[in-house]
Amino acid sequence: MRISVPAFLFFSVALVSGSANALEYDNGRFGLKLNGYATGGVLELDFETPDFIGDWRIRGEMDYLVTDGNKLGLVYAIDAAAVDEDKFMREAFSYWQNSTYGRAEIGFTDSIARKLGVGLPDVGGLRVNDKPLFYKKIHPTGPVISDTTITTGRSALRLNLATMPIGTAQYGLSISGITDDYDYAVDAALKIRQPSGKVKTAYAFGASFMSHPDGYRTDAYTPRVYADWRAQVSGGINLQYNSWMWGLTARLIYDENPLGPISDGLAVGSGISYDILNYSVSLTYIFSDTGVWNRDVDDYLDHTVIASFRYKYSENVDGWMSLGMTTETPFVAVGLRLTF
Repeated sequence: MRISVPAFLFFSVALVSGSANALEYDNGRFGLKLNGYATGGVLELDFETPDFIGDWRIRGEMDYLVTDGNKLGLVYAIDAAAVDEDKFMREAFSYWQNSTYGRAEIGFTDSIARKLGVGLPDVGGLRVNDKPLFYKKIHPTGPVISDTTITTGRSALRLNLATMPIGTAQYGLSISGITDDYDYAVDAALKIRQPSGKVKTAYAFGASFMSHPDGYRTDAYTPRVYADWRAQVSGGINLQYNSWMWGLTARLIYDENPLGPISDGLAVGSGISYDILNYSVSLTYIFSDTGVWNRDVDDYLDHTVIASFRYKYSENVDGWMSLGMTTETPFVAVGLRLTF
């Protein structure tokens, strides 16, 4: 079995939130920000046939400081995951932020349980914490819950409320509706941070209730859900010690009286990463089990392990390589990442 070295790396230019190199304008009251990323490369299934992969995100934000401590803003973002599902936007919402009380968002965006959740350490470019890229090329033979944090989609009109940190804790509540996917959904979240000291920690807990899911799909790799109601709970921890980062996350999904294929169950993940100078390495594992609560069907189990390496060439450019194995298929992927 021979691993070929790709001679050509494909990438496109795009932009991502959280980038330190955002394009910004700020005159004290009015501000604009544009940021994002692009990742591109190749993925080889069974170490044999190379196939191009690409990922990108662009995010724009406009804000206005109404009074000291009170800010109004608009956000629009689009990414590859949204386009894959014919959504053509990741988020489009307005917000009001008060420096004392917290933040309110209204529009189309992720639920508060997801926004206050914690992810798994991973330095590769395969989007492990949000609809992994490798499953675009490796089609599982059964339903896989690949995301270990709660999601209730971004296609419903949503109101998110989040407090400012109260001591080490931050609280959130989310209400959504006006969608064909379900009647309504309510999400709640708690995040506890300890960002100082030799060991830094973050704990996240989330819960969600969805009434009458009607063709809703929680992940890109599970069947659409038709049930009386859906309940979800999640929890996670991130622990950082010097250049080491360790994470553990879990998500449970239960559907009441589901019709059609089963898509509820659980997903558990763990990962560890290490940074030294311009180099980073990580090891990530995700386990998915669908059909846990329904004994009329056999469970579908999926195990995924990914080892990744990243080299930061400059402030805006880095390269990555991942070696992984799903339950049935080994793969290798390499690529470039641009940030703005």
